[in-house]
Amino acid sequence: MKKKFNTKVIHSGHGPDKETGAVMPPIHLSSTFKQMEPGNFEYEYARTKNPSRDVLEKLLAQIESGDKAFAFASGMSAINTVCDLFGTNYHIVCSDDVYGGTRRLFDKVKSNIDVTYIDFDKNINWNDEIKENTKFIWIETPSNPLMKIIDIKNTVNIASEFKLPVICDNTFASPYNQRPLELGADMVVSSSTKYLGGHSDIVGGSIVIKENKEYAEKISFIQNAVGAVPSPFDCYLLTRSIKTLSVRMKQHNENAIAVSNYLSNHPKIEKVFFPGTDKRHKEIAEKQMDGFGGMMSFVIDSDINGVKTFLKNLNLFTLAESLGGVESLIEHPAIMTHASIDPSIREKLGISEALLRISVGIEDVDDLISDLDQALSKI
Repeated sequence: MKKKFNTKVIHSGHGPDKETGAVMPPIHLSSTFKQMEPGNFEYEYARTKNPSRDVLEKLLAQIESGDKAFAFASGMSAINTVCDLFGTNYHIVCSDDVYGGTRRLFDKVKSNIDVTYIDFDKNINWNDEIKENTKFIWIETPSNPLMKIIDIKNTVNIASEFKLPVICDNTFASPYNQRPLELGADMVVSSSTKYLGGHSDIVGGSIVIKENKEYAEKISFIQNAVGAVPSPFDCYLLTRSIKTLSVRMKQHNENAIAVSNYLSNHPKIEKVFFPGTDKRHKEIAEKQMDGFGGMMSFVIDSDINGVKTFLKNLNLFTLAESLGGVESLIEHPAIMTHASIDPSIREKLGISEALLRISVGIEDVDDLISDLDQALSKI
């Protein structure tokens, strides 16, 4: 039976437990497993393979329309694994506006990787950007924190001319709103801490790939060798949380549109970055996404003191890093999530002291708008 997305999130990955009939899969906490004889086993050691992780990975592969999925202890450990998959001393092309931790890893940890950052909004001469040792193209769409939308199909078409894989960070969209593998991408990476987890109570990451035996074997090897895997309980929490992804994302999407419309018409807001308000990005988003998501950024017409006054007067929006939880969060990228990026690069990208990023939760949207309104009135 071919299932649609809302059915996949509930019924993929497992059925009733064969031994007990339990509707939810049991949590297998054991760190080791009995072997029938040396080398004859289904499960050997929990770092290598665990029944609870198997359930999660099958679920992730289904909802991302992939062939294989791999769960990690964090989004960054997943990204690190992608880097290690391609060896050492190589070049990559990366969209210029990405999570600060991604740039930190590429620029300050992976010293043997050469990275060219490109603004996909501009005309690009790809022959000048691709090198002999270029291994892949990395895109994050929607981007963090400026909400740029990159045409995935177009990027895949360009990459195919150079026989390069396209890897997409899908964290901001979630597989509910966007499935890059269906658009031709070779891998999709997510911080499952965010919308997949949805309750700000877990840290995790994932890689999902199209059918590719070489990638599958190498990622599985690195996952086991490095051991940055989620605990069985974390796997259970994610499996449980993904079951409500569809209903949560519908409300995130709806609330974000209303908040974006409010901010776009407020005299103290200079600019709003949201796929549903930017004409160019909206056109691409409508083509490849099923919703605009719950993330947006905006620039306040004030100095840093006014921005801090605004933040202090919020009641429902919690000043905190991360995103994708049921509660609304707000953060200051230049000081918080993107502080590791060199100031000159932040300035070039447009990550100013007046820029704020919000993760719109699923509260009553009238209450959220009232909270923003009263806080803006204080500056």
